[in-house]
Amino acid sequence: MEFDRSGVNALMEITSRPDLVFVRGQGAWLEDHNGKRYLDFIQGWAVNCLGHSPSLIVEALNRQATQLINPSPAFYNQPSIDLAKRLTGASCFDRVFFANSGAEANEGAIKLARKWGRLNRNGAYKIITFDHGFHGRTLATMSASGKPGWDTIYAPQVNGFSKADLNDLDSVRKLIDDETVAVMLEPVQGEGGVIPASSEFMQALRKLTAERGLLLIVDEVQTGMGRTGKLFAYEQSGIKPDIMTLAKGIGGGIPLAALCAREEVCCFEHGDQGGTYNGNPLMTAVGVAVFDAITAPGFLAAVNARAEQLSAGLLALSAKWGMKGERGAGLLRALKMDRADGALIVTTARDWSPEGMLLNSPRPDLLRFMPALNVTATEIDLMLARLDEVIAKIRA
Repeated sequence: MEFDRSGVNALMEITSRPDLVFVRGQGAWLEDHNGKRYLDFIQGWAVNCLGHSPSLIVEALNRQATQLINPSPAFYNQPSIDLAKRLTGASCFDRVFFANSGAEANEGAIKLARKWGRLNRNGAYKIITFDHGFHGRTLATMSASGKPGWDTIYAPQVNGFSKADLNDLDSVRKLIDDETVAVMLEPVQGEGGVIPASSEFMQALRKLTAERGLLLIVDEVQTGMGRTGKLFAYEQSGIKPDIMTLAKGIGGGIPLAALCAREEVCCFEHGDQGGTYNGNPLMTAVGVAVFDAITAPGFLAAVNARAEQLSAGLLALSAKWGMKGERGAGLLRALKMDRADGALIVTTARDWSPEGMLLNSPRPDLLRFMPALNVTATEIDLMLARLDEVIAKIRA
């Protein structure tokens, strides 16, 4: 089928897209308008935690759509209550506000921390974030992010976000002053290159923030919901943050996010926070189905088994091609290459015939892997074998 570009100009240009249209997906595979299949190790940037079009999400959507879609957040609905109860029961948090995207959840976390600072720390509003961190594309979350150049694209930026260095406690300590209210970080910097915060750093950061009366906010938009082998990544450090944000995997492909907080931090007054679609039963019913699948007996054990397989396979490729190893947590991993040919590997893998493969290169010398959490051992082996072929072709 010929790719019809006649309607493309109706879409606002925000990124460089290849001339293909995906028309269906199932599990680890996508199919384009020509019937070509692609092994997907991006999965919507760690969104499709159960793969493409899993039956449990289809069934939850169909069932809920026949009952109630959106009564407005001015009223309770049962799926949102059910999902909130599951999240609080499985975490150290007491209350949940549902949103539609990770950026929206992080924006809410920033607002909540600033409100808490006004009430409890004499108007303190500054939030220490980290170089190379990524928190979203709203004005405030771009300002909070440590992505180079983002502080000038839409200047003037939202002030109050100083940047520390990940895994360097002294760099955090030096930035704390009387106007500081919180520290916010990703347990694994995804867009920054899959850089984990060490358990020692997370524990020391929790101790420091507690001693100084500051809030600790974990952005688990990418790491939450089983991605790192635990339900939440903060659990791997044995700490209890004050605020956590979730998105991506929480909905398994539908727009759903959550702002979670401990009771003593929940200081929003009526009217401070809201949203037309927030917590609607159609999305939260899917969230319930996804949560139950991820927390089913044996699921996270399988995630960890596949993570060990992927890590070992990437290390073998690295050794074969003289690369610099791999890093990550769970099924969020990166291959550290010895040269800046990430973009070429991505396009070569995608264009491979007869079947393509979808990879991501957030840095020129890095490949990031975010497969579905229920990816099979066979699919990981296939990806590793094809990646080896792609590298061989490029470096022949």
